[in-house]
Parts: sequence; structure tokens; C-alpha cells
Amino acid sequence: MSKEKNREAPAASDEALVNRQRAALPGDTRPFAELVRRHQERILANCRYLTGSPDDAEDLAQDVFIKAFFALGRFEGRARFGTWLQRIKVNHCLNHLRRRRRWREEDVDDAALQARPELKVDADAEARLADTDRRRRIAAVLDAMPETLRVPLLLRDLDGLEYAEIAERLGIGLSAVKMRIKRGREMFRRLYDAG
Repeated sequence: MSKEKNREAPAASDEALVNRQRAALPGDTRPFAELVRRHQERILANCRYLTGSPDDAEDLAQDVFIKAFFALGRFEGRARFGTWLQRIKVNHCLNHLRRRRRWREEDVDDAALQARPELKVDADAEARLADTDRRRRIAAVLDAMPETLRVPLLLRDLDGLEYAEIAERLGIGLSAVKMRIKRGREMFRRLYDAG
């Protein structure tokens, strides 16, 4: 065999896979399966961090990919596929948090509520998502933070949303967003440094 035949073909870009999926025969989801494989770990981790729930994260990540699959016809390519997928994930997770809050309103800053063992994150689930000690520490710190600080902080620092967009999505004022992100960063540093 020649050296040319032994070389693997370069991996197709996300956008090329989107185009292949659009052109695929009904029932052929191989191009989209490759997109899921490329992005599933990041989407799963983001869902987990945004919601603070490893149990919900897997279902939410699956929902994000299902929504993306059925919305491929509306993907215009103005942004990268990963960025578009991230927007779907952010919207889906925020909607999930809103629905969850409507079910039962609790003060996430309440010390008695935070001490309840059934509301603690399962250590085994955390270990599956984090493959290094640093990632485990980051996840533990995020878990310890109240949702009111964690969500805006992640939307800004992990997802890169602008302050105004965060304010709009969370339905709070711009100054409240800035204050929550500032307080969230301070709390994160303090908890992370404390180990």
C-alpha cells in the first residue's frame, strides 16, 4: 500500500457534517452522530454545572441534541455550529431552572436547605464528569454556590454571554447581573482557595 492510502482523511468540519446530515437519506443520522460525539462531553458538563444536578444533566443534554437535530434546517451558519448548539443548551437549561423554581420555591441561601443530604451532589456522579482533581474542585465549588450567583457567573465566564444578554435571559436588571457575577467570582475564589 502506498503512504497515501494509509493516511486517514482529515476530519470533516462541524459545518460540513451539518450539510451532510441535511443531504442524508431519511434515517441516516451518521453525520449528526459524529456531531454529538464531538460536543456531548462539553454539553453534558455545561448542563450539569448550570443546573447543579447530575441526574438532570444527562436528560437535558439529550434534549439539547434532539432540539438541535430537528432545528438543523434553521441553522444558517452565521455562527459556528458549536456556538449555535451552546445557545440551544443555555436556553434549554434556563427554561428547566425556571420550571423547577415554579414547582417549589426555596431560598437557595437557606443554610438548613443546603445541609439536607438529599440535595447534595452524588460524589460518584461528580467523579464521572471530572477526570482531574482541579475539575473536581471546580465542580464542588460550583455546587456549593447558590443558583442566583452560579448561573449568571457560568453564563458570563463559561458561555461568554454579554451582561445585557444575561439580564434579558434571567429577567433581572443589568446592575443586578453585574453584582451577582462580581459576588459569584468572589465566592468562587474564596471557596476554591479554601479547598
